[in-house]
Amino acid sequence: MSLSPQRALRGHRPARLSERAAVSGAYVARLSERLTERDRWIARMLHEHRVLTTAQLAEIAFTSARAANQRLLQLHKWRLVDRFQPFLTYGSAPMHYVLDVAGAAVLAYEDGLDPRDLNYRHDRALGIAHSLHLAHTVGTNAFFTHLIAASRRPDATGRLTAWWSEARCRRHFGDIVIPDGYGRWQEGDTVLEWFLEYDLATERPDRVAAKLPRYHRLAATTGITTPILVHLPTTRREARVRHALVSALATLTDSALVPVATTSADHTDARWQPLDRLSHRRLPLHDLPTVWPHLTPPNPTQPAVPDDDSPTDLLPPPPLVPEPTPRRPHR
Repeated sequence: MSLSPQRALRGHRPARLSERAAVSGAYVARLSERLTERDRWIARMLHEHRVLTTAQLAEIAFTSARAANQRLLQLHKWRLVDRFQPFLTYGSAPMHYVLDVAGAAVLAYEDGLDPRDLNYRHDRALGIAHSLHLAHTVGTNAFFTHLIAASRRPDATGRLTAWWSEARCRRHFGDIVIPDGYGRWQEGDTVLEWFLEYDLATERPDRVAAKLPRYHRLAATTGITTPILVHLPTTRREARVRHALVSALATLTDSALVPVATTSADHTDARWQPLDRLSHRRLPLHDLPTVWPHLTPPNPTQPAVPDDDSPTDLLPPPPLVPEPTPRRPHR
């Protein structure tokens, strides 16, 4: 039986590089000639934040979904990134991307490290596909990628200048509290930094509120008052959690050390309501410092949190993608 013309055109799918080939010095050297600054930045973002979906990568690094898909497919073939698609009972999930072995080797060599010292394992990177915290990690990352996308708009007046992952927060503050992320937004002369608590309604409201004494202890220990932003899935859940937060705040010796504001996914413009019994105002991110005049204005060029990473721990990448390299003029 002869093959149909369409079938004959398909051919065999080419195999990806083996792990051994992808981490060899010779392969990484050849790969460096093909990688753009954006490719390297994507690798660093995946190393820091573990997993990003196609849509998230498209909104923070590309001009269209088609451009994102084309480039990510090439990076997947080169083993800079790997990918998986979670199972959904109905419909189909987007592709999820993680750092692959060649990407880890590129980052290590760029920073003068041996790839073995990078604390990277391919099976562990892909292991998030089976993690019960996958939805939480993707949701937390979506909060920040939306801010990056807002920073990239032509009419943007502010920008996200720092984004730390939960893992980095754990390394710095894990003996007291583990935020889901740390961020900093700058708009004109106004700079706001915060810790994020991203809630998916998987625990009781009082368990969420039980974190406030830990943030109080962190502020008292470091001498730095950092607001806590609590993102919730619905306004109904937000009302219940706010009630628990107000009760927890009343038990603190100095509630001014723990400024809190909440929002929910029902508010598409992400307006925040400070935890104030007398106020029902919802404010954009850059207006929150007006509610907390006692905050110490952070240095816009330096994180107010310590930066004592070990020599084998890569620094967090800047949130915004590097500008494209200008093309050389033809002679």
